[in-house]
Amino acid sequence: MTGHALITGGQQGIGLGIARALAGAGMRVTLAAEQAEDAPVVAALADLPPGTRYVRHDLAEIDGIGRLLATVGPMTTLVCNAGVLTMRRGDLLDMQPDSFDRCMDVNLRGTFFLAQAVARAMLAEASTGYRSLIFVTSVSAVMASPERAEYCISKAGASMMAQNFALRLAGEGIGVFELRPGIIATPMTEGCATAMTRALPAGWCGAVGRAG
Repeated sequence: MTGHALITGGQQGIGLGIARALAGAGMRVTLAAEQAEDAPVVAALADLPPGTRYVRHDLAEIDGIGRLLATVGPMTTLVCNAGVLTMRRGDLLDMQPDSFDRCMDVNLRGTFFLAQAVARAMLAEASTGYRSLIFVTSVSAVMASPERAEYCISKAGASMMAQNFALRLAGEGIGVFELRPGIIATPMTEGCATAMTRALPAGWCGAVGRAG
């Protein structure tokens, strides 16, 4: 496999696992996330082949998309993996706008406009090679959780976004895929995993974590 993949949130968790797999298959990889190039990012880059790059980008800041793509350069694959959880779990009747807006700004709005810009760039390049957009959503796209409704709503929207990109780009030879992980043992899900451990019978959480 050859090509260049941009992976949002690729410095940890599922994104880093995807980066390892694509790099192992021969792809050049660029990671993008909002955090500074601190210890976790340095560790991720050390775990990946020489030439892997890291670019700081906050998905919520859509005005920065042009700068991101100019820095990254042409790509054959975009993996939209980055996402945020709710700011606080609780009754949806008590949900506050700041938590709702944060989920939408990153998981839906920022992801959409990045994918839109990448798709436009891919079409402008008129490449004959295979290209793809991959959206990492969640089982929460179809499984309601009233204590974190804003996250579920954002992932349901992201799932529909992937379907719309798939229909729009099918005729252009650009593959569009959606991945819906379940509970995976990553830094992002540590709090959720703790809650699952309390709620499920002994031994179930390990099985769920391994299966995804």
